[in-house]
Amino acid sequence: MKKKYLGIVAMLAAVMLVFAACGSDSSSADKANGSTKGDKEVSGSLTAVGSTALQPLVEAASKEFTNTNPKAQINVQGGGSGTGLTQVQQGAVEIGNSDVFAEEKDGVDASKLVDHRVAVVGMAPVVNKDVGVKNITKQQLIDIFTGKTTNWKDVGGKDEKITIINRAEGSGTRATFEKWGLDGKTPIKAQEQDSSGTVRKIVSETPGAISYLAFSYIDASVVGLSLDGVEPTEDKVATNDWKIWSYEHMYTNGEPKGLTKTFLKYMTSDEVQNNIVPQLGYQSIKSMKVERDSSGKLTDVK
Repeated sequence: MKKKYLGIVAMLAAVMLVFAACGSDSSSADKANGSTKGDKEVSGSLTAVGSTALQPLVEAASKEFTNTNPKAQINVQGGGSGTGLTQVQQGAVEIGNSDVFAEEKDGVDASKLVDHRVAVVGMAPVVNKDVGVKNITKQQLIDIFTGKTTNWKDVGGKDEKITIINRAEGSGTRATFEKWGLDGKTPIKAQEQDSSGTVRKIVSETPGAISYLAFSYIDASVVGLSLDGVEPTEDKVATNDWKIWSYEHMYTNGEPKGLTKTFLKYMTSDEVQNNIVPQLGYQSIKSMKVERDSSGKLTDVK
């Protein structure tokens, strides 16, 4: 009887070890994928401030994150990339959201900040559907925005005056377009708009209009121009054949810890990158075949 009892105890112990191992494997797999589901110990609060272009993605991801981590609180605010970089540098917030590299902002000591890239945004010049142009050269684009070319007939389109719609100074979208679309040239003074939706509406309703938009805002109401025969697509962005694109950055002052570290890990998880990122019109960082630094140097993604 005693041997039988000991045998039953040994069997139960073995079963408990199997269940424990399964639970451990599951937890390890979740952590490896960047998931925080089931992690009941995640708690605390953090504030992310900055880029309005990145704000919708961070808000959507934070909502999903806090749904599965009810003890955590994440505050997301806009204010622009400059504000985000300045406040995270000062230690006023845990995360500074930015459309541009910290090295590109005056007054920001990039050496003290740690860059976490969470998405990619492709951008393209867009025109009114009636201008009669779908492809121009890079130099023609520069000539249009610097005022050297003022009629669409000079680039193969209708005999129609070109009307430029610009983004406001300080806009991350504008900075990216000027750097990679205009090779750093300064555009002429023109009407400026803060909202991508407003830009699209004005271009679609104004004869001869041209501006630029993130891929996610380009629809059938406007025409996205190809440059030198290269179409503005995510596949072309991934290889840098289409050069007008930027990272969406989430900066921390030093290496992140605690809730900040966990949330940033979640931002690059498959759950966010494969679902929330494309649903909101961004491009996953995991789709990139190359990396680009603040100086424009390219390296292959390993």
